[in-house]
Amino acid sequence: MDILRKYFPKYKRLFFLAVFCVSLESICDLMGPTFMAQILNKGIEKQSLAAVYYWGGLMILATAFGAVFAISRNILASKVSQSFGADLRYDLFSKILHISGGDADKIENGSLITRMTGDVTQVTQAVNGTMRIFIKAPVTCIGSIILASVLNLRLSIIVYCIVIVVGFLIYISMKLSYPLFFRLQKAMDRINTRIEEYLIGIRLVKAFGTYDNEIQKFDTDNTTLMNSGVKAQMIITLIAPLLTLTVGLGTATALYFGSILFGKGLTHAGDISAFTVYMAQILSSLLMITNIFNIFVRTKASLERIKEVFTSKDDFPQSNVKEQLAGSVQFEDVSFSYPKGSGIPAINHISFALKEGESLAIIGPTGSGKSTITWLMLRLYDVDKGRILLGGKDIRNLGSDVLRQNIALVPQKAMLVSGTVRENLLWGNSEASDESIEEALIQTDALFVHEMGQGLSSTLSSGATNLSGGQKQRLSIARGLIKDCPVLVLDDATSALDAITEAKVRSNLLSHKNNKTIILVTQRCSTAMGADKILVLENGYCLGLGSHQQLLKECQVYKDIYDSQLGGLDNGTS
Repeated sequence: MDILRKYFPKYKRLFFLAVFCVSLESICDLMGPTFMAQILNKGIEKQSLAAVYYWGGLMILATAFGAVFAISRNILASKVSQSFGADLRYDLFSKILHISGGDADKIENGSLITRMTGDVTQVTQAVNGTMRIFIKAPVTCIGSIILASVLNLRLSIIVYCIVIVVGFLIYISMKLSYPLFFRLQKAMDRINTRIEEYLIGIRLVKAFGTYDNEIQKFDTDNTTLMNSGVKAQMIITLIAPLLTLTVGLGTATALYFGSILFGKGLTHAGDISAFTVYMAQILSSLLMITNIFNIFVRTKASLERIKEVFTSKDDFPQSNVKEQLAGSVQFEDVSFSYPKGSGIPAINHISFALKEGESLAIIGPTGSGKSTITWLMLRLYDVDKGRILLGGKDIRNLGSDVLRQNIALVPQKAMLVSGTVRENLLWGNSEASDESIEEALIQTDALFVHEMGQGLSSTLSSGATNLSGGQKQRLSIARGLIKDCPVLVLDDATSALDAITEAKVRSNLLSHKNNKTIILVTQRCSTAMGADKILVLENGYCLGLGSHQQLLKECQVYKDIYDSQLGGLDNGTS
């Protein structure tokens, strides 16, 4: 509920106006049975046509005003709830963008999608229902009880008994429904995650022909979702008929005792008629209240899931300044273990120093900690021990904007978004000139762009599925160059390129550094050989640091990698 209170001040005027309208609408609805009783008692029973016209006119007038108030509160409720939903989605998306790397790992992508869509929609519907129904139902229910008591206090005892029974049933419904709806949301998370995994790996599924396996896994999750939905709805399915039965028995009882009182002259036919209408209104209101409480149960589960995102730890703050740092990079006895991981350090006591304009290649087998070093440089995670310096400054003392303005990362998986080629290339530097774009395309051997239908204005599909893996990687590297940072990090960014193209791109990068510090994460000795320094990792430990020639002589692990890939053909002379 803290989330609702956060946004309430912005919409409180419209909210209270809607409450005012729905209250007047309820009063108009409540006046109808009373006017009808007067028509029967003073008009029909006494054969007075004037009384029929008078009370009938008031009844029509009350109905007309009720319709006006109903239309007004519907418009206000829709405006407030949809505006609230838009604000909540915006803030939730902004939070997700700034969530820390460690906390982002705790929530699956499929779950985040469900929270951004399904949970926000559920809360929006609850806000709409609060303004349209939640106020009206209690007002109508309480008003009907009061007016029924005024009509006949003896018969109203039946109403009090019904309300007590219904209140107990609503309590049981809420108590049983909440955990079931929470499990339903979890099941929805799983199925969204399953769909997302399939869509991301659709080519792999097709290549391996694992359709049956994917269908079986989806069927399992889908069946779980179905069963969770059935169990959650089962409570409502059982409670609603019991409520109807309770109020129906109450109405029949009221009619029975009303007929007895009428026979004794203790009540009028119009009063009994109005009493039965009030009983119907009470039934309708109680059913609405039951539905509202069930909506609130689901909304409570959704709010808790949304709150989990909002209370996640933020990325380190921005400084809102532009600062150009020197390109020197230094790791001082850095150790790190992934949060919620195995507890085994991903890197152990790593130290190295790069001067501005130097190049470093990081090589080692899978799982040796190569990519971890790049994540730590960008402070997607914070080191457990030691420190990292950029331009002589501890990166923990820099704002996130300053740090990431000075480092351009090119990941192994080229993440290109839907839009034009130009928009993707300018992602990190919207002010880049056409000359710098052309130079980056030449250095990355990405001139194929000009052969596309509309050149730089050619449209890329979502995920750039209309490009090959090598084309996407070359554009990704070009984007990193266009950002024009003092430090360029390529995390195995040429893995999809053939040997000739990769050698050409690597040569261009290392020979046209323009005083950039370049860090190459790779598994290829042919890529690492051209760097000024090579860092050899295995199981998170540094097993060697030096030039290609030094490592061939001093580091057996590097020599083994070199021999396995190149067969020692140059005998260490390259």
